[in-house]
Amino acid sequence: MRAATRRAAGLDNDGWTSGLRDEVGKYFDGLSGEWQTRTTPERIAIVEDALDRGCGAVGKPDGLAVELGSGTGAYSGLLAKRFGKVVSLDLSMAMLRLAPTGPASRVQADGSALPFRDGNAAAIILINAFLFPLEVARVLGPDGVVVWVNSSGEHTPIYLSVDDLVAALPGDWTGVASQAGEGSWCVLRRASAV
Repeated sequence: MRAATRRAAGLDNDGWTSGLRDEVGKYFDGLSGEWQTRTTPERIAIVEDALDRGCGAVGKPDGLAVELGSGTGAYSGLLAKRFGKVVSLDLSMAMLRLAPTGPASRVQADGSALPFRDGNAAAIILINAFLFPLEVARVLGPDGVVVWVNSSGEHTPIYLSVDDLVAALPGDWTGVASQAGEGSWCVLRRASAV
């Protein structure tokens, strides 16, 4: 997953190909039946910390929150409480079929081609999810935020350091990063929006 993560983020030359997309989709389809066992109170607390302290530090925008790599929807309820309207996307249809109805709309999509207009999202939330920096930058509104969470810190299979995250995103970004339990998070806003 580390190699796929770096390829998706454009940090390795091979990039995100249709073959890699299909391989990743099948992998997560296979994990869907036991995915809910990975959600723990500790992991929920890490996400809450990012949403509370992180968004509190850079300013929580109002509007649409896009949850990329939502899996079975373990965190969608937390996002809906804070942002109101949430659209949760995942590459794996098997994951989405196991997600609860509501509080978020569910969409099967490849993160490398997000089904949103330019500048439409107030927040893009990535919890242990692949970063597609050009699409995140395209869909995020001018004063929007990117919330990046690694629930197991550097031991998270889908992991980028804060430095890699900022380097991958086009343009200049500012924000805050922290540890929470065994996890880590970062909340970023375009520097021109500050």
